[in-house]
Amino acid sequence: MPKAPPRIALAPDLEICRVVVGLWQVADMERGGRTLDPEAASSAMLNYARAGFDSFDMADHYGTAELIAGRFLSRAAGGEAAGSARPACFTKWCPTPGPMTADIVREGVERSRKRLGVETVELLQFHWWAFEHPAYLDAMNRLNALRREGLIRHLGVTNFDTAHLRVLVKHGIPVVTNQVSFSLLDRRAAGEMSAFCMENGVRLLAYGALAGGLMSERWLGRSEPASGEIADWSKMKYKRFVDAAGGWAAFQTILRALQAIARRHGVSIANVATRWTLDHPAVAAVIVGARLGERDHANDNLAIFSFALDDDDRARIDVALAATTAIAGDCGDEYRRPPFLTALGDLTDHLDSMPKAYVAAPVEGRPGRLRVSTGSAFEPIAGYSRAVRIGNRVLVSGTTATNGADEVVCPGDPAGQTTFILDKIAASLAALGAGLDDVVRTRVYLADANHWEPVSRAHGRRFGAVRPANTMLEIGRLIGEYLVEIEAEAVVG
Repeated sequence: MPKAPPRIALAPDLEICRVVVGLWQVADMERGGRTLDPEAASSAMLNYARAGFDSFDMADHYGTAELIAGRFLSRAAGGEAAGSARPACFTKWCPTPGPMTADIVREGVERSRKRLGVETVELLQFHWWAFEHPAYLDAMNRLNALRREGLIRHLGVTNFDTAHLRVLVKHGIPVVTNQVSFSLLDRRAAGEMSAFCMENGVRLLAYGALAGGLMSERWLGRSEPASGEIADWSKMKYKRFVDAAGGWAAFQTILRALQAIARRHGVSIANVATRWTLDHPAVAAVIVGARLGERDHANDNLAIFSFALDDDDRARIDVALAATTAIAGDCGDEYRRPPFLTALGDLTDHLDSMPKAYVAAPVEGRPGRLRVSTGSAFEPIAGYSRAVRIGNRVLVSGTTATNGADEVVCPGDPAGQTTFILDKIAASLAALGAGLDDVVRTRVYLADANHWEPVSRAHGRRFGAVRPANTMLEIGRLIGEYLVEIEAEAVVG
């Protein structure tokens, strides 16, 4: 058994433990108005740190997790975590989509900074609920400005899919991590996401490796639990993943394979499941949840590094996985579209209640006609609207990859520009009561016909199931330094 868990550098000035302690369970423990005692909870964090597990992950909405972590950091600075390396506390900012002004972004960072009691947030991870509101790039630009100012050391994101991670990276945002679900049940991150991260220096922070605790001896051989038997949010969430991956019988097949491997190495099922995720080359660390003060898994987590999976182990796991169904889509889709694989299930009402990026207005003297303007100074000069609705028909003007600061998004990257353009088109449609599913025609204009494939693939990710009529043209020149321009037509209902 190793004396301490290994560490990895996310950046030259940020080294973390390869097993990060996740504090999302704080929110579950504080349900019903209860608040954890910060002294007792921070003592539990100190125990983890003394065992070498001194990297912690939380978010602005995980109950009082940031306040507890702030107390822990204060005590660690006073010498109470003697023997550990410099503790690292990461947090997330998860704003409601809307205008991402400099003041709004600064306020979000300052709130976490004050709760943690730090001058600089080690790793600020950004979550965005709906890419149909393209202000996510405005937010990341302003977070990057705060990084340069010294309020943030490094930037990460959480639950970004590959296409939108590409937008950030190709726009020049220095993203060091993407925190995503990655486990034997959910292998979405093993494909295109991992390939992109490896090519662009982004590391994955993987959560869900233990399926909220379902991936353990406790659940091996048990009959499928009824919904009332699962009380905590984490298990409620991952039971949905079990169902989506083929059901309880397929899950038991995985557990039996893991048990055989665990017995061979003298470790636990949880150790084997975590080791499998941790061995993927794009994964920097696995995040394992902790119920502070209730259970301490430091010793069991240390056993993850006491063995290695060999070819026979991996072959046994592959046979078990063959009985499962691959989770569809890309990372983070479970928060944005059906089937919603979250603790509370369907998030449609939550997403529908979020502010729209643009607002529709009636056209004076033209009853039944609505239009959307983005606020661009050029719209009144040239006399056009971003989109117009007449009856059940919506027409969206030629759209380029321009963000809220009037910058060209992803210079030189046609795939990133296409993704951002389609976000703006989706935002325009949403303001007029339509969506990408209602689109019946798109026209794509390229500055260089050699870019047809990355643009087509980005178009296909959004319209692969809709399959609108489409025309793609190379033209002499686009106005400005753009590689792509797209217009769309939709019919509602």
